[in-house]
Amino acid sequence: MSSPAADVARRLGENAEAVCRRYLSNGRREGHYWLVGDVHNAPGRSLYVRLSDHSDGRGAAGKWTDAASGDHGDLLDVIAAACGHTAFRETLEEARQFLSLPPPPEMPRNPAPPKAPSGTPEAARRLWAASKPVLGSLGADYLAGRSIVTVSASDPLRYHRHCFYRPSEDDVPGGRPAWPAMIAAVTDLGGAITGVHRTWLDPETKDKAPVAYPRRAMGNLLGHGVRFGPAARVMAAGEGIETILSLREAVPALSMIAGLSGAHLAALVFPAGLKRLYVARDDDPAGGAALSTLSERAEQAGIELLPLEPEYGDFNDDLVIRGRSVLAGALRTQFAAADRLKYL
Repeated sequence: MSSPAADVARRLGENAEAVCRRYLSNGRREGHYWLVGDVHNAPGRSLYVRLSDHSDGRGAAGKWTDAASGDHGDLLDVIAAACGHTAFRETLEEARQFLSLPPPPEMPRNPAPPKAPSGTPEAARRLWAASKPVLGSLGADYLAGRSIVTVSASDPLRYHRHCFYRPSEDDVPGGRPAWPAMIAAVTDLGGAITGVHRTWLDPETKDKAPVAYPRRAMGNLLGHGVRFGPAARVMAAGEGIETILSLREAVPALSMIAGLSGAHLAALVFPAGLKRLYVARDDDPAGGAALSTLSERAEQAGIELLPLEPEYGDFNDDLVIRGRSVLAGALRTQFAAADRLKYL
C-alpha cells in the first residue's frame, strides 16, 4: 500500500505538464520533456522533467534530473523549491490544493522538533558544520592529483568522511550509501551560507567516487556561488570549482567565484563596485548560453566582461597538461593591460 505522499507524487506525475507550467513557468515543453534552468525556475535547459512514462519502464512521469548538478527528484521537490517551503507538510498541502484533493485526516502531533528537509539551506549549513578542515584530508589529496595545490584554511572548502549519497536510476543497485566528500560552501553577498556543493571521493583512488553523479549541489543556489577571496572591482567567475581553483593557481591574487552550473553562472548577483569580470567559460552549449546571458546583464550594469578561453577542454586540463607558468602566460594575453601588471 502506497503512502499518502507517494500517492500525491503519482497524481502530480499524471498532471506533470500542468505542474511544470505552474511552478516551472520559465521553461518550455520539448517532446516528452519540460526543460528549464533548475528546480528554482531559473531560465535555461539543464533540468528536464519527464512528462510521460517511458514505454520501457525506465522512468516515470514527473521525475526530473538536473544535468548540471546531478540532482534529481519528483514534482514534490519542484513545488517545495518554488514555494520556499521548510516543512514537508507545507509541500503536501500545496500539492493537494493544486490537485483539488481533500485534506488528509488530522494526525496526532509529534512533539519532536522538525528536522530540516534534505536539500534546504538549513540542511546545507548542518552538513557544513559537521565537516572538517580540508587541509591534510582526502579532499586535499584529490585536488593535488589535479595539480591544485594552493589550498588554505580560509578557503570555503571542507571535508566529510561519511557523506550520504542518494543513488539515482543510473547507479548500480546495492552501492555504498555514503562516501567521503569534499564540501564547498555556497554563500550570498553577505557571506551567509545558502547551500553546499559535494564532490564524492574514493579513498582507494583519491579520485571521484565510482557513482553516476559524483558532484551535486544542495540548498539555495540561485544568484550565489562558492567564493574565493573578497568582492573586488576586478574578479573572475566560472562554472566549476576546479576550473576556478585552476585559475587561482596562475592568478592567486584575483578574487573568484564558482557558479556551479551554466544556469547559475548566468544568474550570479554582481557585488557592489564590480567593474570588470573575467569569465572562464566552458566550451559547450550551456557555457555559451551562460556567457551570453551574463554579458547582457553585465552590459546593463556597466560592468566590462571579458571571456577567458582554455587551450584544452577546460582550465584544469590546461593546468594539468601545460603547468602553472604556461597557463599564466596564456592568461596574460587574455587579460586587460591594466590587470596584467597587478595580477600576472
